[in-house]
Amino acid sequence: MLTAILHRFLTASSSKKNKFWVIFWLSLSVTFALIYSFFGLKGALSSEYVIQDDVRSHVFWMRRFFEPDLFPQDLITDYFQSVAPYGYATLYRLMAGLGIDPVTFNKILPLVLILITTVYCFSVCLLIFPVPAAGFIATLFLNQAIWSTPEVPSATPRAFLYPLFLAFLYYLLKRSLLPCLVTITLQGLFYPHCLFLSSGILILRVLRLKNRRLRFSSEQSDYLFCAVGLGLSGIMLLPYALKISDFNPVISLAQAKTLPTLQESARKEFFFNDPLKFWFCGERSGMAPYDWCKNFPTIPAWIALFLPLLLTYPTRFPLTQKISANVAVLSQIFLVSLGMFFTAHAFLFKLHLPSRYTKHSLRILVSLAGAIALIIILDAVLGACQKGTRAVASSKQFLALGLVVLLTFLIFRYPSFARKFPNANYVVGTEPSLYQFLAKQPQDSLIASLSEEANNIPTFSQRSILVSSETANPYHWGYYRQIQQRLLDLMQAQYSQDLTAAQELIEKYGVDFLLLDRTAFTPEYIQKNRWLRVVEPVATEAVARLRQGKIPALAKLQESCAVFGSPNLVVLQAECISRVKADSEE
Repeated sequence: MLTAILHRFLTASSSKKNKFWVIFWLSLSVTFALIYSFFGLKGALSSEYVIQDDVRSHVFWMRRFFEPDLFPQDLITDYFQSVAPYGYATLYRLMAGLGIDPVTFNKILPLVLILITTVYCFSVCLLIFPVPAAGFIATLFLNQAIWSTPEVPSATPRAFLYPLFLAFLYYLLKRSLLPCLVTITLQGLFYPHCLFLSSGILILRVLRLKNRRLRFSSEQSDYLFCAVGLGLSGIMLLPYALKISDFNPVISLAQAKTLPTLQESARKEFFFNDPLKFWFCGERSGMAPYDWCKNFPTIPAWIALFLPLLLTYPTRFPLTQKISANVAVLSQIFLVSLGMFFTAHAFLFKLHLPSRYTKHSLRILVSLAGAIALIIILDAVLGACQKGTRAVASSKQFLALGLVVLLTFLIFRYPSFARKFPNANYVVGTEPSLYQFLAKQPQDSLIASLSEEANNIPTFSQRSILVSSETANPYHWGYYRQIQQRLLDLMQAQYSQDLTAAQELIEKYGVDFLLLDRTAFTPEYIQKNRWLRVVEPVATEAVARLRQGKIPALAKLQESCAVFGSPNLVVLQAECISRVKADSEE
């Protein structure tokens, strides 16, 4: 019977003697990972002027590995170089040593990370539930989650959490001490936040819930893993704790509450008036992965909720008996993630953003739990359909097959329900002639601009910028107070009717060029830009003057001082602006 064949196909167990099903489902997992990656990465390789959004701040500076004199005395470049984890920077340095451009390497790296993530996800699932089909579904769920957000496609430090955290879980469940310690070391080198999750799990492993009472583990290896793992984690975190930086201190909660850029609807929004959004759906402050709030509710998340219920009815769901004691790691991931989330909130922003401790680990958790629950449910349904008289069994089989087809359709078609899939958040540079023009300027040139195109200049032109929205990270006060002042000075220079403000800006920062959008001198330009409209009182005053028809001084020089122009942009030479007699009239 078709249902019996399907039943055996989906619920076949892995064994040392029969590796066929493991190889089959793992191969299928890797195949789908490659398919999703193909659709996700094809845009990245379509042009040299395509880049992932976050890469414009985290990777551009690595071209210093080719040219040490690049970006001289550049505040922005020095800052992002200082906050890059050592292992992450070293990996790119090694690739640069082989002649591979950091930006090009960044476009390829996600594929490597995703394949490693897929293999470890499949392996972890088998250690919890030795049914290879569940491993395939877990990897499918996780790959869909990965390509619904830009974290892994960015190949920035947080992208390394997925392969390294899953590798840690795999070796921990296998009780392989040395490989487990290696993964802890790599976590510290590439993404230190992950160490807190791993350390929390090691602590919970020495505790057991027995007869509704919390007891200490009787396994000596749990204590060994905990002691050595925590010791190594402490060693890996020590350099970060002792690091002295010109960009410290970390911003305090009191300071953060006064910063417009961290308020609702601003560029780096963190605080919200709605408590539900603040605690659950905020991209930086919320507990849930923010794509769960924006997109169609994820199928794995809903299915995963049934797993605890299924475990309480082993007779009705017989496949639950194959679940190993390793299933406890799922609850440990959940508890540690929540614990670190609230700890990060309690010590804002010492442990950086609270969402970093839940959104990644919860995606992994629901992928594993959802896959296990789905196979258990299908086993129970298909098993029940084979019982009874032939007529009754036949009608049941028809319904069962319909259910399987529906679930298969929903699982494989889930990405089409999302608002955007794949969502790698690639940015396409639309001004190649501008990038080429600026790249020909002296290496120590500094470009000042409020345009969004300023974000692309360091990557595509390899020239320094005064300030930009993408690089205005507010989490280290030693850095952000300088960025904030630069933005204020530039806003005043661009919208003042007195040219003196622009000339003082040029002299103060050594600006060589000013890049202007053609629409920069309209009220809507400021009002619709959530980065500029919070620069008060300059923004409000500038909008008021523009509405009154008062023309800023720089607007009058768009022809006489222009050295480059396009339909959307104009570049003014700073030297030309400095030579013009200042107009003191308001």
